[in-house]
Amino acid sequence: MTDIVKILENMTDALDNNRFLRSTALDQLKEQEKGDPFKVLIGTILSSRTRDEQTTRAVSRLFAKYKGPQDIADADIKDIEKMISSVGFYNTKAKRIKEVSEIINKKYHGKTPSNIKDLLELPGVGRKTANCVLVYGFNIPAIPVDTHVHRIFNRLGIIKTKDPYDTEEAISKILDRKYWLKLNSTAVRYGQNICLPVKPRCNYCKLKKNCNYYIEKEEAVVSNCLE
Repeated sequence: MTDIVKILENMTDALDNNRFLRSTALDQLKEQEKGDPFKVLIGTILSSRTRDEQTTRAVSRLFAKYKGPQDIADADIKDIEKMISSVGFYNTKAKRIKEVSEIINKKYHGKTPSNIKDLLELPGVGRKTANCVLVYGFNIPAIPVDTHVHRIFNRLGIIKTKDPYDTEEAISKILDRKYWLKLNSTAVRYGQNICLPVKPRCNYCKLKKNCNYYIEKEEAVVSNCLE
């Protein structure tokens, strides 16, 4: 069985040794908002298709004015839009976070659900968002799969999956639950700094000798040189 724990350790070493020290938007959100599950939920919704910098700016502005689900539920939609205008699709997201806030305020008495079943019933909340809330908001082991997690572990050849759900299931079978909390943060940082979607920085990577993507790339270079 693949030693995925060792892989996570090598990722962390490569990031630290090369001074890729910037934390992810969710790590920043957890620290900034003291792990408030509701704020993690709203921040994760806002982060979709948006760069970390814009997400952080929107979250800071939003929660400087609105402190919790009741405040957002009672807010004018146009005011919410102004607060989050730095994120992509802010008009749609403003409606979504207001709707989510109303449900949490009424159905859950202002408390964000701490189980994946109830989280997935909230409008617009998929498995990645729900798992992020569990990990970053409640410190409950889960495996949030975003594009970085899916790309990296498939590139390494650890798994062969076509969609995030299959990736989550596959990783859950080969990684002890006690390591789930650190997986997303480590992989996202690695994907943002080293294992980039286009032109990955393989020279910084400690895993390339066993990486299917790197091996295939090197073989292609050799093949071209021989032609």
